[in-house]
Order: sequence, then structure tokens, then C-alpha cells
Amino acid sequence: MHVFWLQQSVADIPATDDWLTESEATRLNSFRFAKRRADWRLGRWTAKRAVAACLELPNDASSLRKIEIIPASTGQPEVTLCDRAETVTISISHRQGIAICAVARGTVQLGCDLEIVELRSDAFIADYFTMKEQELIARTTGDKRTLLVALLWSAKESALKALHVGLRVDTRSVEVAELGLSDDWSKETDEDSPSRSLPAGMSDISRSTWRPLQVQCADGTALCGWWQRSGNNLRTIVASPPPAPPVELQPQFESG
Repeated sequence: MHVFWLQQSVADIPATDDWLTESEATRLNSFRFAKRRADWRLGRWTAKRAVAACLELPNDASSLRKIEIIPASTGQPEVTLCDRAETVTISISHRQGIAICAVARGTVQLGCDLEIVELRSDAFIADYFTMKEQELIARTTGDKRTLLVALLWSAKESALKALHVGLRVDTRSVEVAELGLSDDWSKETDEDSPSRSLPAGMSDISRSTWRPLQVQCADGTALCGWWQRSGNNLRTIVASPPPAPPVELQPQFESG
């Protein structure tokens, strides 16, 4: 299965809202807080552009108005297309003025997440990670530990979105079982610790590199996907059926 993805920032959005449908504009105006408005607007812009590019539709404002993103009863975004019978599945994530949208043709299980690599407390790890995940984290130190925690958390978020449950359920109901790393642990350690660390390649991953991951669900099923690091950002995408490495969309907006 092919999954496509697009990343956008606040700076990419036009000043006007003529690319929103009437109902979308109404919902945007219903938000009381500026940050909520900005995040929602960024997510919708990114999703509409991703859908248009995936389906090879025009990317001008009038064409984007024919793509409506509405929340399903379970909360995940759904796509309604005017004048077209095609079905697509999307997942949206945003952090600190950046958003990504994963899109696939047809009806599939799909979840994506954008995460910032930042310190997380021991209490956070104890509350939200399984024992096996905690054991893996305990074997890492320093910056690599920070990266690993962010990666595990992002993979969980993607999986819970694909399952249409989000953070309404215990995050320990899904367990990250594979990260595409070799079993040959690096013997190099941080200067202040003799502990074993993750392979050196984990801390220096190019933007174009996607590595496989797998998340085990409580019912015994597994969701397969991919993860990628770009600077201080992590992207994870999981899906069922298992997806090929995600393909980045690069549409050009047609103003006027």
C-alpha cells in the first residue's frame, strides 16, 4: 500500500480563508482561543493540500473548497469530496507551527504523528510506557534516551490514531515492538555514563531516510509503519495494510 505525506507551516497558509468551505469557516470562527484557531487552520490547510496532491487535483483555492475535512464520530478527520466518488483516508498532526498529513487512497487504518525531540520526565515514562518499552529506555542515556522516548511516544500516538481511539485509552495498550534498528548495540557511551547506548546511526539520520517500525496492539494484531528524523522533529506513520515507505508530496499552490 502507498502512503503519501505533506508537511506545511503557518507561513505556507494564505492570509485569506477562501479555501475553506462554508461549514469549515463557521467552525473556525467558533474557536475562542487564537492558538486553537491557528492549529486547526494549519491542519485543515495541510490536509486539503495533501488530498489534492494525492488525487492529482488542482491546488487553487476554489478547488480546495471542494475538499471538506470533517471529524468522524470517533474524532478522526474524514474527507468529503465534491463531484468525485473517490475515497481517501487521512491523518493529521501538528506541533509548534508545523503540521503533517498522511494520506492513502481507499479506506484503510492510518495514523501519523509529528513529535518534537524533548526531555520527558521519569514519571511520564512510568505512566505511559509498557515495561518492555521502559526496559529499552533504561538501556539508553543522554541525547539518545531523549530521542528514543520521543520516538516511542510518537509511534504510540500514530497507532492510537489508526485505531480511532486516540489518547482516550491507556497508551500501554499498544507496544512498540520494532524500530528498524539492528541488534548490534553500539559500545560507545555518553561521557558521563558507562551504560550501553543505541546504535550511533540513530542519532544522525538524514531527512530522506525512513526506518520501519511495528506496533503491537492489545488484541494481538500489529500495525506496521515508518519513522523519520529531521533535525529536532520526528515523524511516524503507521497503517494497515502494511505500507511501503511514505512518499513526500510537493504540490505548488496556485493563487488567484
